[in-house]
Amino acid sequence: MTRIGSVLLTLAAGLASAVAAVRLSPWWWCAAVPGVLLGVLGGWDLLQRRHSVLRNYPVVGHARFLLERVRPELQQYFVERNFDGRPFDRDVRSIVYERAKGTDAEQPFGTERDVYLPGYEFLIPSMKPVGMPEEPPRVRIGGPDCSRPYDMALLNVSAMSFGSLSSNAILALNGGAAAGGFAHDTGEGGLSEYHLGPGGDLVWEIGTGYFGCRTEDGGFDPRQFADKAAHEHVRCVSLKLSQGAKPGIGGVLPGAKVNAEIARVRGVPEGRTVISPPYHRVFSTPRELVRFLATLRELSGGKPTGFKICPGSRRQFLAVCKAMVDEGTTPDFIVVDGAEGGTGAAPLEFADHVGTPLTEGLIMVHNALVGAGLRDRIRVGASGKIATGTDLVKRLLQGADYGNAARAMMFAVGCIQAQRCHTNTCPTGVTTQDPRRARALDVGDKTARVQRLQEATVASALKLMASMGVTDPAQLRPHMLHRRIDPYTIRSYEELYEWLEPGQLLAGPPALWAADWAAADPDRFTV
Repeated sequence: MTRIGSVLLTLAAGLASAVAAVRLSPWWWCAAVPGVLLGVLGGWDLLQRRHSVLRNYPVVGHARFLLERVRPELQQYFVERNFDGRPFDRDVRSIVYERAKGTDAEQPFGTERDVYLPGYEFLIPSMKPVGMPEEPPRVRIGGPDCSRPYDMALLNVSAMSFGSLSSNAILALNGGAAAGGFAHDTGEGGLSEYHLGPGGDLVWEIGTGYFGCRTEDGGFDPRQFADKAAHEHVRCVSLKLSQGAKPGIGGVLPGAKVNAEIARVRGVPEGRTVISPPYHRVFSTPRELVRFLATLRELSGGKPTGFKICPGSRRQFLAVCKAMVDEGTTPDFIVVDGAEGGTGAAPLEFADHVGTPLTEGLIMVHNALVGAGLRDRIRVGASGKIATGTDLVKRLLQGADYGNAARAMMFAVGCIQAQRCHTNTCPTGVTTQDPRRARALDVGDKTARVQRLQEATVASALKLMASMGVTDPAQLRPHMLHRRIDPYTIRSYEELYEWLEPGQLLAGPPALWAADWAAADPDRFTV
């Protein structure tokens, strides 16, 4: 009775306000209508059972939900400092925007970062800097089993699927790649007309759903794969084992989002929910993985073939290395995706706590390939929060041959880090299939921005390397990057990490690698 009485009192108060407004003003409806609506809202708040706050604080309790909704915007625009925002701070976002627009990207009055804080990293300049090369170096992708090698740029567009991104975003990314002469990874969502139309070089990514080369029951279709891999714009093929945003889990595309266009591109029934399993059906052991990669290369007509992985177990990766040695064949490239990668929406626990960060994962993969005597046959790409020239130089120094960027390229096409990528309500038309929102993204303007960002970022990396006394990424060494450990101690990457010699694992693994090397089995993924 108390609750019902409260409802009646609230409604009575609203009606009383309306009656008073009628008596006092000829414009009675201006106050009467809001009064009645507030009374009804208050009554509903008291009766509903979902939100305790509203039952105790009718009407005014809605302010709590309003503030919660706008909290990310308030945080980004009014609270965070230039250098401590997440996932990308304002300094990084600003330099990406400025380079994409072709404007100055300069910082006046010195750094805002605390250079004495533990974890601060810095590159070592040379007392004898050198000039920048006239043309950016490129990386030849293609081992001894590859008959159609590809020269990869130092920075490329990382994997983002059509479906996750709008058609206009894909068009702008691929158009920028075509104009700038760098590669565009399709993501695992299949080859669409938006990937193929502008003419940019493509790395066709095949995931566990085998979209675009899929049988009716979800298996791998070699005939479809061979037909599409033969396209002139498909320059490389990448088999996705896992990604940094959500390693170890698959994905679900709700049937409501599977429209006719996406169904055609992915090779799935329209309107039916599509499940990507967390594992591949075509292999179950390291040896079968290596053989399947060789099959993909053969079906593609000899194009470079590799795989993408967010590293986890070192023992399992060493098992793959053993399988390569045993089989006498290798992939042409491996893309290391750090756990800090984030273009795929994922459960919070996976995004925050599963997978190896890029620094440790990249160094592990590089060392394993060197120690197994395979590094000269395999090129290594790095992806995970590469947005500036400094980011790229660090990854090259840690063992990568080239880098891929996803979110930085999203910034170039208009992303404002609203973090609504999975809701289909992206405010800038980048990560949505809503045509009314996607039309906001002007393809011509954003194409030029993608091209300018890549060119300026690579130029920045080359300028940094020149200041360090090197003209080619192959000359970078771990001792050129230092990290502050505490207020009094600084160590170089050469001192912080163990770096294996070529063939060292085959000749006699060092103590810290011996147990994993001995346990690695090329015929099963040992847990």
